[in-house]
Amino acid sequence: MEVSIVGASGYAGGELLRLLLDHPGVHVKQATSEQYAGQPVYFVHPNLRGRTTLSFVRLADLEPCDVLFLALPHGLVAPRIGEFASAAERLVDLSADFRLRDPAAYPRWYGWEHPAPEWLPRFVYGLPELHREEIRGARYVSGVGCNAAVVILALWPLYRAGWVEKAVVEVKVGSSEGGAEPTPASHHPERSHVVRSYAPAGHRHLAELLQELTVDGLRPEIYLSITSVELVRGALATAHCFLNRDVAEREVWQLYREAYGKEPFIRLVRSAKGIYRYPEPKILAGSNYCDIGFALEPGTRRLVVIAAIDNLMKGAAGTAVQAMNLMAGFPETMGLEFPGLHPI
Repeated sequence: MEVSIVGASGYAGGELLRLLLDHPGVHVKQATSEQYAGQPVYFVHPNLRGRTTLSFVRLADLEPCDVLFLALPHGLVAPRIGEFASAAERLVDLSADFRLRDPAAYPRWYGWEHPAPEWLPRFVYGLPELHREEIRGARYVSGVGCNAAVVILALWPLYRAGWVEKAVVEVKVGSSEGGAEPTPASHHPERSHVVRSYAPAGHRHLAELLQELTVDGLRPEIYLSITSVELVRGALATAHCFLNRDVAEREVWQLYREAYGKEPFIRLVRSAKGIYRYPEPKILAGSNYCDIGFALEPGTRRLVVIAAIDNLMKGAAGTAVQAMNLMAGFPETMGLEFPGLHPI
């Protein structure tokens, strides 16, 4: 199966290249970049040196393929969606342009009117743990926000069960989330923004939480803060959930095991012994796992849920490839088996 990547010189595009070049079911046909057209892909992604002879091409030279990955900044895909759809049978868009079902949400959260609202119902929100069967039959799948992904996966079992009265969530993220280089660098036109991510309130990924954690029409009361830390890859969510009932620890374990016991990329992490007793993003670098743990505060209804991902993997390229596997009928874990590194 032939796949191509539009906007392949950004961090997410590079991660897609890393995964797809070694994927046994696909051949990477093209990778576009306006700035680096004609240059080998390892010029921008030095980890790929010796792994491929592929060079970047301009978008104008894009040829038809079976699956087209769109890794452009927010707002650049929707105006050209017809063009992209004509180039491939299936699309996986990593931007935010088709994540939200309500077109009225775009002016509020992204500051622009959606130019193709008729396309929104055609896209499936690309988080397999919530929308696996829809993704299997989809032609168009949206990417997920990295902060949204880690929080949704952390809290979905609780909201599905109707246990949460309100939640306050803090996500600590690395520099790669905003497209920023680990060291000072000039503006990169194919990364959505180049500043370190910091949003004490009003982060736009909250829109995805409100959409995906609404169950039976009940809109969640949830508050989100994002803080940058000295980390390149990774997102660590700490969610303070105030429950509407008294629960025992064994009930929480049962709830999460029922929700995620068969999920290939969700691991429940809460140990009395060991090096990492709760989720830790460092050891997930390069992997598609989401690790989830929790602590129930004695004598209260406060449950603290902790979740970690590699934001470029489970928060972007990894989940996109997982979605492609489902769409194409491949094993869901194909090309995504890397377990992460330790020590790191």
